[in-house]
Amino acid sequence: MNRMYGSMEPRVMDDDMLKVAVGEQGPREEAGQLAKQEGILFKDVLSLQLDFQNILRIDNLWQFENLRKLQLDNNIIERIEGLENLIHLVWLDLSFNNIEAIEGLDTLVNLEDLSLFNNRISKIDSLDALVKLQVLSLGNNQIGNMMNIIYLRKFKCLRTLSLSGNPIAEAEDYKMFIYAYLPDLVYLDFRRIDEHAKELAEMKHQYSIDELKHRENQMQIRQEEEQARRMKLEEHKMAFVEHLDGSYLFDSMYVEDVEGGKLSYLPGVGELVGAYKDKFVIICLNIFEYGLKQQEKRKAELDTFNECIHEAIQENQEQGRLKIAKFEEEHLMNLNTIREETDLLNIEKKIMECSEDITELFNVLMTLEMQLVEQLEEAINMFERNIIDLVGLFIENVQSLMAQGRDLENHHHEKLLEIAINTLEKTAKGELDEDLPEDVRALFVDKDTIVNAVGASHDIHLLKIDNREDELVTRVNSWCTHLVDKIHRDEVMRNCKRVKEINQYIDHMQSELDNLECGDPID
Repeated sequence: MNRMYGSMEPRVMDDDMLKVAVGEQGPREEAGQLAKQEGILFKDVLSLQLDFQNILRIDNLWQFENLRKLQLDNNIIERIEGLENLIHLVWLDLSFNNIEAIEGLDTLVNLEDLSLFNNRISKIDSLDALVKLQVLSLGNNQIGNMMNIIYLRKFKCLRTLSLSGNPIAEAEDYKMFIYAYLPDLVYLDFRRIDEHAKELAEMKHQYSIDELKHRENQMQIRQEEEQARRMKLEEHKMAFVEHLDGSYLFDSMYVEDVEGGKLSYLPGVGELVGAYKDKFVIICLNIFEYGLKQQEKRKAELDTFNECIHEAIQENQEQGRLKIAKFEEEHLMNLNTIREETDLLNIEKKIMECSEDITELFNVLMTLEMQLVEQLEEAINMFERNIIDLVGLFIENVQSLMAQGRDLENHHHEKLLEIAINTLEKTAKGELDEDLPEDVRALFVDKDTIVNAVGASHDIHLLKIDNREDELVTRVNSWCTHLVDKIHRDEVMRNCKRVKEINQYIDHMQSELDNLECGDPID
């Protein structure tokens, strides 16, 4: 089953091997000669055949970014690797190699046909990303567990499967099991599946299939719920108020608060903390709801700005197109007139006029671009002011709400300290009825110890509030800065590109005219 190294030395794919392969498989005749002279860029190659090369390791394929078909059969490859950049791959043949595990295919989301025939594979897994998979060849491997078939149910496009030559193919119920559990399969082991056989298989395994479908439906529901949860969390992060729609911040204040945990055993503290939590969570919800509303305002501001920019550019480009169209119409007539003219002085005069027209067009196009730059600069500056104002208002109100949270914490601290001091006095007089844990009683040795414990709890709570506020402010400011910087950079790049286009077009027109002056023909 497994291929040996043979008489040839094992090879690693290098540039020389790839260049030879591309050259041999390139276009023939005149196109082929031209390709050999100019060279073929690896990024332009759509199909690559590297079979019977004694390749030990897949490597150096990152440049074949547009490859659709890759043939690596009949080598001595031991691992599937080095394919991560081939995201457009549709067809992959790795048959007749020494591969032991399916791996390294996570980025090949467009793969439709995969052959791993005649390898050392014992388990079908790690294919999750191949959502478009239609053909899977795994014959002549070492797959022995029939449960591998269940895994293939997730591939809704799978129509052709080959598993002959594996230990599972020797099982008595092999075909009926596959027919039942993969009902959308059309071909198994190179033979079309009979519809009647499918019906019999479904009847035979009906109970197990129904139970499996139920579990799959439950899993699908959980996955959809998790996906919805993740999407919601991303929305909340974009608004900078994630985890503020509940008690997360409050609960986090007590996670590392060892002293607070001890103090919770004191009489009356449970009720005090409960009332504090209710009020604190309301403040968090106010921040959360306000944050979502402000995010909508920022999004609307950005959408309006982008629409304004797009319309200005489109209008300016249309004006430029009209100027160029009018120029080209007149320019072509002038060129024809020059060709028909026999008087040298008239020819020189006409060429001079054409050159002046080209210069005039250049000035018109550059003026249009300068007008657009001024227009966009004004729009960008206005957007920058608006978005900075929105972010500033958002921060100001969030800080005000966070201050309310700190006020609650300060009030809670005072009440907790009062309870702790009262408990200390009762303990000193022997009047404490509650049976407190030993580590809690150890706090009541003197006033300084209990005051320090309450203060430590208070400091942790304030630090959590401060950190969450700082995080929110830092992130929204950073977002605003990066957004504005990107808008400015994009405009500079747009302007440079447009100026370059204008210069290239004008240079082409002038070069055409210069060639005419030299007596060269014009197409």
